[in-house]
Amino acid sequence: MSPGDEHDFRGMDQGGRGDDPYSTLGGTRQTRTRLPDGDAGHPHARRPVRNSRSLITITGVVVLLIAAIAFANRGGGNDDTASPTTKNPGAAGSAPTAPTGTKPVQGKNGTIASGFAHDEQGAQSAAANYAVALGSAEMFIAESRQSIIQATHDPAVAQKLQDDLDTAYSPAFYKNVGLNDDGSTPTGLTFVSRTVPVGTKVVKMEKDAATVEVWCTGLVGLAGQGSTKPVTETWFTISQELRWVGDDWKISSSSQAEGPTPVNGDNRASTADEMAAAVDVYGGFTYAR
Repeated sequence: MSPGDEHDFRGMDQGGRGDDPYSTLGGTRQTRTRLPDGDAGHPHARRPVRNSRSLITITGVVVLLIAAIAFANRGGGNDDTASPTTKNPGAAGSAPTAPTGTKPVQGKNGTIASGFAHDEQGAQSAAANYAVALGSAEMFIAESRQSIIQATHDPAVAQKLQDDLDTAYSPAFYKNVGLNDDGSTPTGLTFVSRTVPVGTKVVKMEKDAATVEVWCTGLVGLAGQGSTKPVTETWFTISQELRWVGDDWKISSSSQAEGPTPVNGDNRASTADEMAAAVDVYGGFTYAR
């Protein structure tokens, strides 16, 4: 499948553009505001605007992931007979990220946190952790991708999603994003794909089902000397429908939309070597609310 195959993502009427496959997770068609340049002596010159086509090529891979998730779970929409306990905690404003005394993560499933609490806190922690795993560079490798899907998804949808992703991550696709035909990284470069949750919100909570939104920023691209696809930043919101399966929260369906996206700051863009070194030195987090 291609990024244009899936336009009818659930939740796209909440800020996404359903007719634009690149307006979703990792999309590059955000509205950008250009502030006046400083004087000639400004120590941090604003970076030049990059060609949008190259950005689309780089970040399109994350769009494929979400498109495949939506495709694999299409038809499993909202239950019209929702439990009377359904509520909208987000209506009263965001909840503070503060210690509650409850351990949000009890164990591990491979490298992914598991054993989340059977409550709102556990659902939010699961959604944030799963967003990190699904946006990682390991998703570009067939073996680790299978492990991630199995660890994060309801078994009822996992195999279909796995099949769709195996088709999507083709040699031609890898070539388009600058990787080798088998998904490996060219010699001398470092492939970067990271998702960083900024906040979570419970949209719906039932006894054994929850809908959680995760506001994220992400990095994707190739770092290193000679890279033609530099690491870029994206902003997006993932909506995950979770079910309580096998004593843990698992994803049954997922969709996303771009933003909210802040105005770019005046930070100096790091060199290719600096970015590659940072990715090697700084490890990822296990997120928990």
